[in-house]
Amino acid sequence: MTMQERRRKDRGPKGRPLDDVALGEVVALLGSRGRRRDLLIEFLHLIQDRYGHLSARHLRALAHEMRLAQAEVYEVASFYDHFDVVKEGETPPAPLTIRVCDSVSCMLAGAETLVGALQQTADPASIRVVRAPCMGRCAGAPAARIGDREVDHATAESLLRMAANDDTDVVTPAYTTLDTYRSEGGYRLLDKVRKSEVTPEALMATMQGAGLRGLGGAGFPAGKKWEFVRSYAGPRLMSINGDEGEPGTFKDRVYLERDPHRTLEGALIAAHAVEAERIYFYMRDEYPAVLHILRTEIAALEAAGIAAPGFIELRRGAGAYICGEESAMLESIEGKRGLPRHRPPYIAEVGLFGRPTLNHNVETLWWIRDIVEKGAQWFASLGKEGHPSVRSWSVSGRVKNPGVKLAPAGVTVRELIEEHCGGMADGHSFKAYLPGGASGGILPASMGDIPLDFGGELAKQGAFVGSHAVVVFSDHDSAKAATLNLLKFFKHESCGQCTPCREGTGKMVALLETDGTLDEEGLRDLEMVMRDSSICGLGQAAPNPVNHLLTHFREDI
Repeated sequence: MTMQERRRKDRGPKGRPLDDVALGEVVALLGSRGRRRDLLIEFLHLIQDRYGHLSARHLRALAHEMRLAQAEVYEVASFYDHFDVVKEGETPPAPLTIRVCDSVSCMLAGAETLVGALQQTADPASIRVVRAPCMGRCAGAPAARIGDREVDHATAESLLRMAANDDTDVVTPAYTTLDTYRSEGGYRLLDKVRKSEVTPEALMATMQGAGLRGLGGAGFPAGKKWEFVRSYAGPRLMSINGDEGEPGTFKDRVYLERDPHRTLEGALIAAHAVEAERIYFYMRDEYPAVLHILRTEIAALEAAGIAAPGFIELRRGAGAYICGEESAMLESIEGKRGLPRHRPPYIAEVGLFGRPTLNHNVETLWWIRDIVEKGAQWFASLGKEGHPSVRSWSVSGRVKNPGVKLAPAGVTVRELIEEHCGGMADGHSFKAYLPGGASGGILPASMGDIPLDFGGELAKQGAFVGSHAVVVFSDHDSAKAATLNLLKFFKHESCGQCTPCREGTGKMVALLETDGTLDEEGLRDLEMVMRDSSICGLGQAAPNPVNHLLTHFREDI
């Protein structure tokens, strides 16, 4: 035996030893599924769902079964908030978790009081109480989730009663099933498209004429996106971004809980237009009811022969706002941490698994059938002059009737409040608003007559509509407190890949929390560095509410 061999023998096996029992449990969970690298997050969900956490021995067994390094499995598992990694000697979490949303709309509705009441009364041995970022139930604030049950207007009493009654399973709302959708003309357009009665060229021209844009944040013209993807050599893929994590945004959830097949038919039409070989539907884990609906209805499409088995592959997020950024979402679909990619190349050229990829938001696809059946001019005419199309606005905060409001592009927040939400809540006067969720900035009521749309006057004010999430504040609210809430969200959700965002969001929170006079020079320096140097839109847009706080709300500083 050589000296090198003796040294290797003396060191013994590297890493954690393999637990045969844990390996058997993991193998049973994975069943006959292929051990593909891109399924890592799906497999982590299987373990988390079955055992309530991810133990070190199960992670070791999964790494062995998938032929991956333990470090690679661990770094993915520890990246996502909905995975509970438990190392040797650590205590697993309580068997039941109550998540309380503490994002801005729920903050206004008393989330802090709810968290405090639960922490004082819940038995920590049986119930874990945790804060959670936006759950997409802003119209029912304060929102919570107990087990897999989503709860609007939550109270400590109601949640603890549910826990005592084991009332924690997912509740699926009534929705339009495949049979009902087909009885009302659903999938006839898809049939025409597949028979070439409606060509891809005609579809793209119709989308362009209608003014349909991406409705998840960036607002890129849909028809133009199809042209770009088709211009690159195949094979091509398609992804659907259902990671609706922008605080104040919930329109996609509402559409999928009511009429999921409009989005699914739109997706199949778009995939045909760009000759995509498969659709990956990425849905956030915060929506258990939507996930149940999609599993059920995708299976129904396959059984009916409308979609080939596996053509629409549902992928489940795991609690990471950054995966709303399209390239980070693709990384997550590939089973990796959701780290945004450097661009160029853009995903239309080099996307999922290195292939040209068409990516769309849920609502964008939801409109395709109506646009083709009723005509481009019909859709374009629904907007205000100079602002083609209608939009779905997620409105929450200090209004009488929050919810998803269908209103023209170019509508003003004042019109949304008065004409669509029944006015301000009793005893509240309009003070400020977020025009586009946490990223879109915060504007005073004096700017409440600016048309809400991509670009235009809103952009001149350093704001944007983004995901069309409007949060309304009143004279009872502090712009500084709202800004601090938004920056804490960004700090928590930064993926950590780039220093300007990782360190900048944390530093901004520290400066905003400082008692006394704000260090405005320091905040402005951070703002400049983050905008100029961050890899993706999270770090670039995070300073928006700080900029507006310093510009428009001097009385609240």
